[in-house]
Amino acid sequence: MGAVAVLHAVASGHAFGFDVIDATGLTSGTVYPTLDRLEELGLLRSQWEDDDAAQRQGRPPRRNFAVTAAGARALAAALTRYKVFRPVRPSYES
Repeated sequence: MGAVAVLHAVASGHAFGFDVIDATGLTSGTVYPTLDRLEELGLLRSQWEDDDAAQRQGRPPRRNFAVTAAGARALAAALTRYKVFRPVRPSYES
């Protein structure tokens, strides 16, 4: 269910790791490997933000995640099984 929670968080607009951790309450040891696995499966896509933008804000660059079309379909299927999550209308990248 951790993978569903992470996918749901990203679909809800929580685009980077710490934000997903805050949204789900899962640990970094769960969230980061799950983000990588979901990307390997084609359910998420990631992109590193511009180094200069991050430096201006005094922090390291963030790796931002977005739900793919396949991820949106997988999330919709999971939502029928796990009633604890509310449906979202994710914007996804194809």
